[in-house]
Amino acid sequence: MRTIDLRGRELSPADMLAAVPRATQARAEALDTAARIVDDVRERGEDALREQAERFDGVTGHDVRVPENHIAEALAELAPDVRQALEEAIRRVRLASAAQVPAPQTTRIGEGAVITQRWQPVHRVGVYIPGGKAVYPSSVIMNVVPAQVAGVTQIALASPPQADQGGRIHPTILAAAALLGVSEVYAMGGAGAIGAFAHGVPSLGLDPVDVVSGPGNNYVASAKRAVAGVVGTDSEAGATEILVVADADADPRLIAADLVSQAEHDEQASAVLVTDAPAVAEQVAIEVERLAARTRHSERVGAALSGPQSAIVLVDDRAMATAFSNAYAPEHLELHLSDAEDVAAAFTSAGAVFVGDQTPVSLGDYMAGSNHVLPTGGQARYAPGLGSYTFLRPQQVISYDRAALAAVRSGVVALAETEVLPAHGEAIEARFTA
Repeated sequence: MRTIDLRGRELSPADMLAAVPRATQARAEALDTAARIVDDVRERGEDALREQAERFDGVTGHDVRVPENHIAEALAELAPDVRQALEEAIRRVRLASAAQVPAPQTTRIGEGAVITQRWQPVHRVGVYIPGGKAVYPSSVIMNVVPAQVAGVTQIALASPPQADQGGRIHPTILAAAALLGVSEVYAMGGAGAIGAFAHGVPSLGLDPVDVVSGPGNNYVASAKRAVAGVVGTDSEAGATEILVVADADADPRLIAADLVSQAEHDEQASAVLVTDAPAVAEQVAIEVERLAARTRHSERVGAALSGPQSAIVLVDDRAMATAFSNAYAPEHLELHLSDAEDVAAAFTSAGAVFVGDQTPVSLGDYMAGSNHVLPTGGQARYAPGLGSYTFLRPQQVISYDRAALAAVRSGVVALAETEVLPAHGEAIEARFTA
């Protein structure tokens, strides 16, 4: 990993962002391709999906709509320890997701004038679970459970067909779906799956959804942008990011392990350490090199850590470290600070904040109870991670009786005249004239 020394400099948020650029070129290149794939599925449906499966996944003649017996078989063959872990993760995520559903609120504006704020679940959701470099049954939980807690009644799931599984979805993905009662499953991947969810595929019995959620590569993220406005989407979760803020008391070995753990996701992954302790920075660099060389996915990890999106950043003090983190707005933020609990509130822009050195991102990926589908690319400045609220729509229900309407009659008419919309006022007056 390269080291960037920002000490002794007055830097704006833009300057800090420029110091560690994100891997944006791949996303830019993916936009046009993803849009074409989505349009192809919209126009040609199942034929387009099958051609894409052959081209991208090396699969032909597979069941695009997964038979329910395949799902049942996968659950029956699931290793007991994996099943136990998945069931416990489901329990924890369900508990945490329940806190994300607001209770209805009634406001009495005046006598006979009531506004109720309620939260309505969408009717139908399409969940995308990536495949390829890794298998993500945990993402099944992170997407399906919040939707179920929100009250969504129809959930469809898609994941790429696997050549080494005879064109089936990976069995652990199917087993996780079975544990959650999801039976509408499609073997389709990438941008094509997002397009299929958005536009529907009649020959498969796939109806369009209201919201598409789930992580994926740059093509999946770009496809979400292509269908935005047709359906709702969660944040465009692209290549993973971890930013660690550490002080002189931090353990370099743990920091290095956490940086490597996220780098194994993808060559585009971002791994950043920000510290005002040069000795810690030096030791982390040594530990990262040691761990990266011996990990199973060393080539992938090495590519991510040596890319321009990864770095060790030296800063003057805690204030500068905090400013850098808030400007960068990482997907995952770890605080390896002696007073982490006390200062966590100052770190305002992150998809999820992991407080203290005993709370690694890996915990959040699986068993913390928090959701691991989080905004990347700086979107944490304005966008949340996935939660039950992703599948809810706030609605205002207004109820006035005649007396309450009469109390504001003249005000409505006056404002309607001011805005040169007299029929608005006339609609009020019609209720008080014979």
